[in-house]
Amino acid sequence: MKALLYTPSLPRFFAARALGKRFPKGLLPLRLAEVPLPEREGFLRVRVRLSGVCGSDLALLHGKSPPSISPFFSFPAVLGHEILGEVEGSLVAVNPLLACADRGLAPCPACQRGEEGLCQNVAEGALAPGMLGYNRDLPGGWGEWILARPERLYPIPEGVPEGRAVLAEPLAVVLRGLGKLHPWPEEILVLGMGTLGLLAVRLLRALGFSGKVHAVAKYPDQAERALAFGADRVYGSAKEALEDRARRYRYLLFEGYRGGYEAVVEASGSGAGFRQALTLAQEGGRVLLLGAPGLEWADLSPFWFKEVALSGSYTYTREEFAQAVALLPELGGLERLVAGAFPLEAWREALKAQGKALFRPNVA
Repeated sequence: MKALLYTPSLPRFFAARALGKRFPKGLLPLRLAEVPLPEREGFLRVRVRLSGVCGSDLALLHGKSPPSISPFFSFPAVLGHEILGEVEGSLVAVNPLLACADRGLAPCPACQRGEEGLCQNVAEGALAPGMLGYNRDLPGGWGEWILARPERLYPIPEGVPEGRAVLAEPLAVVLRGLGKLHPWPEEILVLGMGTLGLLAVRLLRALGFSGKVHAVAKYPDQAERALAFGADRVYGSAKEALEDRARRYRYLLFEGYRGGYEAVVEASGSGAGFRQALTLAQEGGRVLLLGAPGLEWADLSPFWFKEVALSGSYTYTREEFAQAVALLPELGGLERLVAGAFPLEAWREALKAQGKALFRPNVA
């Protein structure tokens, strides 16, 4: 089958890490290839309809992934973990986790609790390390077919457009993260209006959050979507949001702030966003990381000087994934986040797209 195969290259890794988005797309360690579709007992063949380009995929390609998590993935691999598939003519969202049950192992303590996203055996058992999209034994969604166990497939509710249905996986990540902010504060600031940030704003309202939602958007079109999705106010920068709510103090060449927001959702996935979130959180406030900043420097004093609490959301439980799929009919408009669906051959253009890019491997 045709697929986009990622093969690690240390020279390209360091060059991409140094140059960032200026690194030529044609030199990224990604190529269109013919790869075999393996057979595995207990796994079904699933035809890929759409697969998303996630920020973590871009971080991997551009050398931004933290080295400490690399032993828990395996390459070369067909990327793509946000997958809308088709089985016998029916659309399904694919839960890409490969935990103890998928690996032929007895459940670890995390899996016994239902916390498969925290599985202790992601590098053990009959499969190579990593989930779908980061696994050398099983291809991800940037190819024509995948293999998945039946319990990892969730039927898409009738009437949900494909461009919304393919967002089930990142929606589940956001759903889990927002659950960690219970009990709800009176106000929440969402930092970064890319896909995860806009999903957070929309989902907060769908879950019944009646407090104020503030957002920080870099671009005018993101600001418009944030307001349409339920934000009460949108700031053009983190500094603007901070100065609206906090008091500034200066000593010599240094400055600090008191006040801020009860809860800050960091959805940009950047080191700058993480540092800003710590500053934006008020004393005793909470910061939720939806993005993955990786190796970055940060002033850690807010954790003790302001007693800011930090939590993150990486994956989900089966129940959280099912809940995300069940919410899709209520989340009209999410499909507007999609910048376009590209054939595999146009992968360079897809990786340049402004907004949420998708691959459509099986072009009719």
